[in-house]
Amino acid sequence: MEGRAVLLVNLGSPDSPSVTDVRRYLNQFLMDKYVIDLPYLLRRLIVSGFVLPSRPKQSAEAYASIWWPEGSPLKVLTERLTEQLANKTRAVSVRYAMRYGSPSIEQELVSLAHQADVTEVLVIPLYPHYAMSTVKTCIVELERIVCDQEIRLPVYVHPVFYEDDAYIDALYKVAEPFLQTAYDHLLFSYHGVPERHIRKDDPTGTYCLSSADCCHQNSAVHSTCYRAQVFKTTEAFVAKAGIEQNKYSVAFQSRLGKAKWLEPYTSKQLVSLASQGVKKLLVMCPAFVSDCLETLEEIAIQGEEIFKAAGGESLTLIPCLNDHEVWTDVLAAWWQKSPAKLSRVKV
Repeated sequence: MEGRAVLLVNLGSPDSPSVTDVRRYLNQFLMDKYVIDLPYLLRRLIVSGFVLPSRPKQSAEAYASIWWPEGSPLKVLTERLTEQLANKTRAVSVRYAMRYGSPSIEQELVSLAHQADVTEVLVIPLYPHYAMSTVKTCIVELERIVCDQEIRLPVYVHPVFYEDDAYIDALYKVAEPFLQTAYDHLLFSYHGVPERHIRKDDPTGTYCLSSADCCHQNSAVHSTCYRAQVFKTTEAFVAKAGIEQNKYSVAFQSRLGKAKWLEPYTSKQLVSLASQGVKKLLVMCPAFVSDCLETLEEIAIQGEEIFKAAGGESLTLIPCLNDHEVWTDVLAAWWQKSPAKLSRVKV
């Protein structure tokens, strides 16, 4: 792909675990209308009146507990992945950006557009599953930048990859050493989303969450249904790994606010599993490709405390794909995809 540059996009991170930097990050993140999908004034009231007065201090403490000497784990791992991908492809440039925080998508995309040897840009959002608060906001931001900055070279977006064979194989290869140990249960903990997000992304307006098994039926609606897609990832993984049905379950973490989010909640599932006699628990988080606050603190620290307090003996977090070589190889193969298999950002 002569002239093609690659831009990896991850969620983002504060610049430091200081309260000031965390407050700035949370403000940008939560004021995105695709994260808290309410009218601006109500969103501003919630964020400024209820979240920012206390949440930054709590989150700063959580970030400090997992912060690496080099910086934010998510950012460090994304940097490493970018460097390794650059060594595995003939892309004229490989960069990364964050939807929230720095470096910004706008900063990196504009820089690539002004690079003389770049003729097109492939953007790979590092989100396996479609959601309003991840993929959709990333695409909307790309469209805004292309329009505002009058970027004329083609900008393509790689599709979600929740059941891509190469992605599932990479997940399995990273998890395989852990699956070969003695364990009682494997919990798939996916990032949660409000149920209203699922309904809003339903093009029919009536199908999603209409029945207990709607996600397990064949439907074109699943192309934008986060819940259906995480079930597809789980099914593909357990089939690949040969895991028995009674030895795994699915839950959703990181709930914010009082609205109803996808269930069961991970915190409650951890207690339930311990009460059922599960002693040695493995947890993997396929919604994340990079370890971050939600995996390293919410699962490996908080989750372990909850599980042990309920009677469990050990909780082992299976690492995300991070900068594992097999994952870098997958991205290197995607770099060569034909534009016909990609979506072009609207000009």
